[in-house]
Amino acid sequence: MEYSIQLNAVNNPDKNVRAFATIVLGDSFKVTNVAVIEGSKGAFVSMPSFRTKERDEHNNPVYKDVCNPITKEFREELYGDILRLYDEMEQTGMAEVKMDADEPDEPDFTVRVTPFEREGSNMVGLANIVLNDSFAVGNVSVVQGKNGMFVAMPSYKAGNKYRDVCFPITKEFREKINDAVLESYHQAKEQALQEGKERASQQMQKDDRGFMKVSGEPLPFH
Repeated sequence: MEYSIQLNAVNNPDKNVRAFATIVLGDSFKVTNVAVIEGSKGAFVSMPSFRTKERDEHNNPVYKDVCNPITKEFREELYGDILRLYDEMEQTGMAEVKMDADEPDEPDFTVRVTPFEREGSNMVGLANIVLNDSFAVGNVSVVQGKNGMFVAMPSYKAGNKYRDVCFPITKEFREKINDAVLESYHQAKEQALQEGKERASQQMQKDDRGFMKVSGEPLPFH
């Protein structure tokens, strides 16, 4: 998958984060807040993440990536290009460096949606999108709004506003993703409803004496 990268320096020597990268996958999908961090063993790339309610063995909060490469080959290629730009930035002292894609094109994608119901919430499902079988985007929400359902990309709060972490940048690709997510949601809901009916039917069968059975056992007769 072709991509372009823009790397901007962070002017805060007291922090380990030295730069932030913005990636455009193909010509249609942008990923922001990709950090370059200086660690004890050198610089490394950290994808945008969110804090979960989980705790590790040392009682520290557990963070999970919002989006990330899912193949070794693409991860090594992408991270390698980001770190190469970071080296260029360090050597030249430039505050911004770029790498342009040769022939960017709209990426292919697949969608998986998990419907759920949560009391007091208008969120009715979570989606996972995979671009070109190599880059996954999680925490995509299906929301029941006042004017119908819509798809919300993963975001973070900046002041009083929410900003998307990663998102389609063309109208055409945004519509394709929204339509695919909503269609997948309705299919998953229909499948769950059908499976529920089948389970109920299996639990309410009669035995050879005509008694109703629940989970395979006859109901007691009084």
